[in-house]
Amino acid sequence: MSDAPVVTRFAPSPTGYLHIGGARTALFNWLYARGRGGRFLLRIEDTDRARSTPEATAAILKGLTWLGLDWDGEPISQFTRADRHAEVAREMLARGAAYKCFSSQEEIEAFRAAAKAEGRSTLFQSPWRDADPATHPDAPFVIRLKAPRDGETVIDDQVQGRVTIRNDQLDDMVCLRSDGTPTYMLAVVVDDHDMGVTHVVRGDDHLTNAARQTQVYRAMGWPVPVWAHIPLIHGPDGKKLSKRHGALGVEEYQAMGYPAAGMRNYLARLGWSHGDDEFFTDAQAREWFDLSGIGRAPARLDFKKLENLCGQHIAAADDAALLQELVAYLQAAGRPALTPRQMKGLERAMYSLKERAKTFEELIEKAHFVLTDRPVRPDEKSAKALDAVSRSILGELTPQVQSATWSRDGLEAAVAKVAEAHGLGLGKLAGPLRAALAGRTVTPSVFDMMLVIGRDETVARLGDAAG
Repeated sequence: MSDAPVVTRFAPSPTGYLHIGGARTALFNWLYARGRGGRFLLRIEDTDRARSTPEATAAILKGLTWLGLDWDGEPISQFTRADRHAEVAREMLARGAAYKCFSSQEEIEAFRAAAKAEGRSTLFQSPWRDADPATHPDAPFVIRLKAPRDGETVIDDQVQGRVTIRNDQLDDMVCLRSDGTPTYMLAVVVDDHDMGVTHVVRGDDHLTNAARQTQVYRAMGWPVPVWAHIPLIHGPDGKKLSKRHGALGVEEYQAMGYPAAGMRNYLARLGWSHGDDEFFTDAQAREWFDLSGIGRAPARLDFKKLENLCGQHIAAADDAALLQELVAYLQAAGRPALTPRQMKGLERAMYSLKERAKTFEELIEKAHFVLTDRPVRPDEKSAKALDAVSRSILGELTPQVQSATWSRDGLEAAVAKVAEAHGLGLGKLAGPLRAALAGRTVTPSVFDMMLVIGRDETVARLGDAAG
């Protein structure tokens, strides 16, 4: 199997949004396959018809698309493959690797109650395992795997190490129910085999499933994939991630204004490491990612670290790409769309906005000066900077700015000249200028704002504020 091209898969159940833990699992599979020229497949495990919904499937696909995790081929529906799963159960029957069990639910419960009373293992041992087919009644039956009774099943896990499970601790699991529907345990193995999956990378809550699934692979004479069971994500308090820790669904992170590249970087670092590297590009992540770098301890969600990385990715991003992602963020957050005028303004301003903005929400707040119309209405905080003295100074500054050379140096010289005449430092005029130009206290540099909005608009805004 080592020479085979790498094939990984992500197999979510469509019963809700794409959970942050699921997103990281998908990312690890994607990175491992993409870094080795392999294939990353998507399977929707929609056999639970009561809970699976098309809306949830759509939400999962949307979340993966936002994260930039492209998959190969069409997503596969597990439910539509039920006939193939049943066919494999019957093939195991024909091979003698499985058997028909006619025990009723009442008989199974009675067996367990007696075993418990006698202090024996309550794992059900079917009386039909070695029964002569001639004794089979004309009654409903399930197909059970004829699992080995002695010895051990060994999982050589790439993350957890060598895991050994005694076979006498595993029962003969049901592969096909009496109504002819396959069980999850069988379906997963058949799908992974038919899809050519070489590496199963998933949460460590599936570790015990791996032993049962290994037995199915062996019963069919199929190659067993490489296993890698990754620890779950915990909240900052070390407890299992839940609603009380904040956002759980990937789409919530998009709506909160985190850039996809920052999320990918952060999720990759959540439980995996490459030396001391914190900030890295997608290309570096694909090149560096390996299963050996995944730790065994649960990773803790750290919003400060997430914000820090997102800020670095916003600063490093291409302006045009950033603008497109900003538009998608506004839509995801249910905020008004930008007008063509605002889009043009943002395009001009982007160089001055992306430094030190950790989220798109912060970036939009800093961009208020280019999104707003005259007259600029200062918010409560910035209005305090526009007292009578400040207004008077802005009045003096307006003609100076109007006749200044329209460059950073020219504008700095014009402002410095007025500040000096009043015995003030440049910093003392920053507050009134921010209030006049943006109506906010959090903005890019006042000179960047002037250069972005242009001479006429700058002069008009200063004149408005000077009143």
